[in-house]
Amino acid sequence: MRKIEKTGKSKKLTVYSLVAFLVIVLLQSCGSVPVTGRKQLLLVSDDEVISLSLKQYQEFMSTAKVIKGTKDAEMVARVGQRLASAVESYLSNNGYATEIQKYKWEFSLIQDQSVNAFAMPGGKVVINSGLIPVAGDEASLAVVVGHEIAHVVAKHANERLSQQIALQYGGAIAGNILGGAAASQLGQTVFGLGAQVGVMLPYARKQEYEADRLGVIFMAMAGYDPRVSVPFWQRMAESAGGGNNFEFLSTHPTDANRIKQLQSVVPEALKFYTGSTTNQPNASSTNKTSTHTSKDWTF
Repeated sequence: MRKIEKTGKSKKLTVYSLVAFLVIVLLQSCGSVPVTGRKQLLLVSDDEVISLSLKQYQEFMSTAKVIKGTKDAEMVARVGQRLASAVESYLSNNGYATEIQKYKWEFSLIQDQSVNAFAMPGGKVVINSGLIPVAGDEASLAVVVGHEIAHVVAKHANERLSQQIALQYGGAIAGNILGGAAASQLGQTVFGLGAQVGVMLPYARKQEYEADRLGVIFMAMAGYDPRVSVPFWQRMAESAGGGNNFEFLSTHPTDANRIKQLQSVVPEALKFYTGSTTNQPNASSTNKTSTHTSKDWTF
């Protein structure tokens, strides 16, 4: 009997210790997203995330067919650098100057007919050639590039990794509460499923919406008319034939929801738009409250 009581007390102490540890970590690991002001959990250092991502990026680019010297490649580089310059100017003027040192921007066009784009922490952005004819012009391309830059600036990759780490500790706590090897396995499995449906995926959609919002604001800062974002996504929805209509258990917004979100964001983005890259408003002009789409799109 005493042994059982001792075991029970030991489990309680373990659970309390894990909970206390999580509370301390959460309190000390909060960051905030520029412009939106949203609080986020960042358990991993930027240097670690960027180092890991750089290795993956280099491996990918070693086998990708990079397009250089063409008008399309020059357009991708031009749009990317214009956006990056505007974003860095905003960050420098609004208390995020130290973040700029971490960015090593690189905007590449690769031969791939799928309508995709992606970004890696640290500032590596890749555009597939299949996206160019769908975009059609620089302003529409800026919608996508701005979205990818937003993922970098908002540290979404770090945030997702941090959430995974936190969920692993949550599974350990659930297993200890139930007790026993089998119960522990069951607790961690159930917790993982519940977290996947109730926490992880909805949060990913929030990140996508945030990247849409920030991306439109960033393109406005760079002198691109943010109003082109709505017809661009409408064209994307039409070309997809109405796909991606089921948002539940999908990490990315539906076309209709994405367009609705952008329509509400454009007026905010217009506060940053002057038709040029100079004289952009500062953070005080932004409301502090506030891929992907169908088929083979992943940006």
